[in-house]
Amino acid sequence: MSRIGRLPVVIPAGVEVKVADGNVVSVKGPKGTLERALPVEMNIKIEDGSVVVTRPNDLKKMKSLHGLTRSLIHNMVVGVNEGYTKVLEVNGVGYRAAKQGSKLTLSLGYSHPVEMEDPEGITSTVDGNKIIVSGISKEKVGQYAAEIRDKRRPEPYKGKGIKYSDEVIRRKVGKTGKK
Repeated sequence: MSRIGRLPVVIPAGVEVKVADGNVVSVKGPKGTLERALPVEMNIKIEDGSVVVTRPNDLKKMKSLHGLTRSLIHNMVVGVNEGYTKVLEVNGVGYRAAKQGSKLTLSLGYSHPVEMEDPEGITSTVDGNKIIVSGISKEKVGQYAAEIRDKRRPEPYKGKGIKYSDEVIRRKVGKTGKK
């Protein structure tokens, strides 16, 4: 049986979970509201302050959907209660990040500045060489952070580029001169 799927999702105080027809789960909390249509095969019930996900049978597809469904509900509950953040670092001489309104402007050694608009529900802030992406949807925060990182990935020789704050860049030794 799915070890993750079996765990109940505890609903904290101030968070409201509703399950509508067709397994449309809406979660409302202090930070906002999230709604998502989950696989109709799963049975989602709210029992004494927690959400329980059960599966109808032990087919391989049902087993894989079981843990996924539970994780998606858990991520929604944590998102509306606490929110998610990702921290990126801009490293390199002349590499800069600036914020104007909802527009993020990156100077990354290209002939032009790279401008990115914050998606709906996601906010990004610049603090020195750090870019902090935050929001209530784990999926959207991760996607936007990945798009920012993609503008100039870190390279292994000098470590220049945009990397996650917890990411470790494996450095390589450069060329050596002739003797």
